[in-house]
Amino acid sequence: MSLLQYAGRLFSVDTLDTRFTTSSKAPPSRIDPARPSPAEAGLKSSGQGRNGGEDIVSGASPPRWKSPEFIYHGLVFLVAVPLMFKTVYQVSQPSDPEYHKFAPLLTPGWIPGRMVDNSDDQYSSFRDNVPYLFIVMTLHPLLRRFYDAICSPVGGASDSELKRTPNSGTLTIESEYTRAERRLKQRTSFDAGFSILFLIALHGFSAPKVLIILYINYTIATQLKKEYVPTATWIFNIGILFANELGKGYPYSNIARRILPWPASSNTSAENDSNSNWGTLLDTYGGLIPRWEILFNVTVLRLISFNFDYYWSLNRSGGSPIEKKQLDAANLSERDRVDIPAKPQDYSFRNYLAYVLYSPLYLAGPILTFNDYISQQRYTPQSITRTRTLLYGIRLFICLLAMEVMIHFIYVIAISKSQPAWEVYTPFQLSMLGYFSLHHVWLKLLLPWRFFRLWSLIDGIDPPENVVRCMSDNYSVFAFWRGWHRSYNRWLIRYIYIPMGGSGGPGTKGKFKALFNLLVIFTFVAMWHDIQLRLLVWGWLIALFVLPETVATTLFPKKRWENHKEAYRVICGIGAVGNILMMMSANLVGFAVGLDGLKGLVQGIAGSYSGVVFLAFACATLFTGVQVMFELREEELRHGIKMKC
Repeated sequence: MSLLQYAGRLFSVDTLDTRFTTSSKAPPSRIDPARPSPAEAGLKSSGQGRNGGEDIVSGASPPRWKSPEFIYHGLVFLVAVPLMFKTVYQVSQPSDPEYHKFAPLLTPGWIPGRMVDNSDDQYSSFRDNVPYLFIVMTLHPLLRRFYDAICSPVGGASDSELKRTPNSGTLTIESEYTRAERRLKQRTSFDAGFSILFLIALHGFSAPKVLIILYINYTIATQLKKEYVPTATWIFNIGILFANELGKGYPYSNIARRILPWPASSNTSAENDSNSNWGTLLDTYGGLIPRWEILFNVTVLRLISFNFDYYWSLNRSGGSPIEKKQLDAANLSERDRVDIPAKPQDYSFRNYLAYVLYSPLYLAGPILTFNDYISQQRYTPQSITRTRTLLYGIRLFICLLAMEVMIHFIYVIAISKSQPAWEVYTPFQLSMLGYFSLHHVWLKLLLPWRFFRLWSLIDGIDPPENVVRCMSDNYSVFAFWRGWHRSYNRWLIRYIYIPMGGSGGPGTKGKFKALFNLLVIFTFVAMWHDIQLRLLVWGWLIALFVLPETVATTLFPKKRWENHKEAYRVICGIGAVGNILMMMSANLVGFAVGLDGLKGLVQGIAGSYSGVVFLAFACATLFTGVQVMFELREEELRHGIKMKC
C-alpha cells in the first residue's frame, strides 16, 4: 500500500465510524470502503451504493477541482491560511504590547524555547492526566482477560473466544445462545465490579453519593407505576442537575454541620469547631476528581436512557422481536440494536450499574443507549477490527499533536482570559483570536471524546463517534449539530425530539412546532452543559439561528433550481457565509469569550471603516471556503458516501 493510499484509509470516514458508510438499517461490515473488495468495487462501478443498493453515486456532479474557479479558490487558500496562522502567532509573541498581561498564564512547554498555554481548566485537567489515562486504558483490557481466564467455566469459552463464528454443523442455535448469555453475564459482572473500584478511585468518599443517586433512579424505573415513570424520570434527573450545581456536590462538612455535628472540644475554639467536623475529614479524601458533580451530567443522560428503554420495553407485546423479524442476533444493524428492547431479565441492577458506570465512557462519553450496550455485550460488533482500531488510535495521536503545537505557538486562551484591551488589535487580529479560540474549544472536546471511544473500542464496545468533521468544515446549522457531539444529538432525538412530535408534520404549523421543539431542546442542552446565563443565551441563539436556514430552504427549494445548479450553488454559498458568522458568534458566547467578549470583538471589527472593509474581504474568503466544503461533500458522494452532516 502506497503512502497516499494509507493516508486515504487513515482519514476515511469508515475508519472514523462505520456508521457513516453503512445504513443504520444494515448490519455493520468488516470491509473498509477505502479498500473495497472486488465484489464491492463491481457494485460501485455499476452505480449501486453501500446503502441498500440505492444509486447515490450517480447523483454526484462531475469533479470541479481542476476548473478555473477552483484554481482561484486554491490560490485563496494558499494565501489566506498561512496568513491566518501568522497573524495569531504574532500577537502571541513576547514582542506584542499585550504580552505582559497574559504571560503569567503561560508555563514552560516541552517544545524547546516555547511556553505553553495550558490555562484552560477543562483541557488542562485532561492534558495533565493523559499519561495516567493511557496506563488505565492499557490495564483495563488486561484485567478483563485475566478475569475471563479465571471465571470461565471448565469447558467454556473465554471472552476472547465468545465472538460470532460462521454457522457449522457442530454449532447449534442453542449453544450460540448460551455462549452469548454467558458472555453478557461475564462482561457485565466485570464492568460492574471494575466500575465501582474506578468510581472510588475517581471520587473517593463521594462515590456513595453517586451510588445513592443511581439507586433512586433505578427505583423510579422499576418500582413506580408504569404511567408515572416518564414524568418522574425527567423531574428527578433535571432536579439532580440543579441540585448538584446548587449543592456544590453536597460536601460532607455541610451535611455534618446540619445533621450530626462534631462534639465540641474544650481544646479548640468555637470557630474551629464550626469549620471542622467529621465531614471535613471525609471531604479531604475526594479521590482523583473531588468535584464529581461537574462530570455527572453525562451520567444523567445514561440514567434517562435506562429508564426510558425499560419503560418502552414494557409496552412491547410478547415474543422476541428478533425472532419475529428473523434477524441475526449476532450481527444486528445499529437501529435494531437501539430500538429492539433488551430481555426483561437484562434490566437488572447489576447490568444497570455496569452500563451507567461503564469505565471507558463514564467521564465524557460518547453516549450509548442501554439497549445498544446490552446487545454489544452479547456479541462483539462486526465493525470492530484491529486495523480500524489501530488507525483510529493514530488519528487520535495526530489530533493530540496538533493541539500541542497549537497551544505552544498560539496563546488565544491566555489572551482571552487576561481581559485585554480589544481596541489595540486590528480587525483581522480580533477575528483570528475568535476563530482560533473556537478551534481550541473543538480540539479540547474532541480529544477526550476520541480517547475514551478508543478505550471502548479496545474493550469491544463500539459507541457512536462524537465529532464528524473539522470545525472549519461546517456551513449548515442543522448539519453542524448533527455532526458535533453526535452521540448527544442522537440521544436528544431519541429521548426528547421524537417524543415531543419531531418535525411537527407538514405545513407552516408543522414548521413552527418543529422550531418550538428545537427551542425546548436547546434550552435543555444549555442547562445540561452548565446552569449559567451565558450558556442559556447560547442555547437560545442557536435555536434562533436555525430560523434563517429554515426560511432559506423554504424560499429556495433545491428541486426548483435543477436547471440552474451553478446559480443555486452561489446562492447557497452566500447563505452559508451568514450561517458560519452566526454559528461562530453563538459558540464564542457559549464556550469562549462570553457575551461581553463578543461585544468587544464585534465593536473592534465593525466599529471602523477599515473593519468593515476587512469584514467584506473575510466574507469573500469564507465564500471560497464554503465552495470547497460543497465540493468535498460532492467528492464523498462520488465515492458512495452520503452523510447528513
